Amino acid sequence: MLRRRSFLPALSGLLATPAILAAPALAQPRQGPPHEWMFGSWTGGIFPAVDTEGPGCFGNVALIVMRDLIMRVSSLDYAYRQRAIESVAVTPDGLEFRLIPVGGRPVPEIGFGCDGNPNLLRVSRRGPDEVLLPGCVEFPGALRRCKTV
Repeated sequence: MLRRRSFLPALSGLLATPAILAAPALAQPRQGPPHEWMFGSWTGGIFPAVDTEGPGCFGNVALIVMRDLIMRVSSLDYAYRQRAIESVAVTPDGLEFRLIPVGGRPVPEIGFGCDGNPNLLRVSRRGPDEVLLPGCVEFPGALRRCKTV
């Protein structure tokens, strides 16, 4: 009992000053997901990326990367193919995405043609706004980030 009572005044003193409790949380930088640098719209991949600024680029987007999803252009359909991200691992030159497997009979172009695995996407970073998808036969060229003017 004595220990419990001696602990309570110390605890109540800390609770009376919430700034002390919040200070360590404010000092820590917020960590984003490992693929945060890929968020956005990318052009090229299938055809050379010519225009990377303004509406011209956003009208020719081939890949869109978000926190939980990757969307890719399809040559057989006007709709984007959407895949949910299972995990992302950092590699020496980029990223490796593991996509959640699709149940049933997969539609054409559901993956990226990467090493024969529709649930894998490897990204090699060539610069701040340029990437390659090595081993992905459906995206043989470089992708470049679309930017607003």
